[in-house]
Amino acid sequence: MNCTSCKNGALFPSFIDGQFRAHTCSNCGGNWVLIEDYVSWKERNEDYNFSEDISIEESEITDTKKAILCPSSGTIMRKFRVSSENEHKIDYSSVVGGLWLDKGEWELLKSEGLAGCLNAVVTQNWQRNVRKDSAKQNFSDIYKAKFGNETYAKLKEMRSWLKSQDHKADLRAYLLAEDPYSAEK
Repeated sequence: MNCTSCKNGALFPSFIDGQFRAHTCSNCGGNWVLIEDYVSWKERNEDYNFSEDISIEESEITDTKKAILCPSSGTIMRKFRVSSENEHKIDYSSVVGGLWLDKGEWELLKSEGLAGCLNAVVTQNWQRNVRKDSAKQNFSDIYKAKFGNETYAKLKEMRSWLKSQDHKADLRAYLLAEDPYSAEK
């Protein structure tokens, strides 16, 4: 197989971290991993923990921005975000169940604590949670910018307290009333 990313190298059989099968590009160092190989290895090594103590420079990680083709089927691969905290995306071929990991992406997954759940990253549930967490973070950033960090922290504290009260609807009505001591609207 030829490299799907750099198009200059050949994919040769290898093992990621000496643990599970992959094919590594002789030119760019990217890895082609079949999910079935990863899951099969994982089932045989349930107690294995990947070291998360990895120090990597952002410059050591490549991220293919353009669409790439599956090295096995030739179909376009989909991009999946690895987490809401990281904009980085990995490429997945649903046709063959394979992942393309650009150089440094495996180390990134380990440093983020995601190496042990590589197969979950490409599921709908995982991606839904990434989108949900990203939206939550975006709103949090908007509120911080609008109110300031101190005010936003106080509002969150008040909101949490209010949600725990038995008469929260009455408390909200009291807070929102122009004059809570008047019988007039």
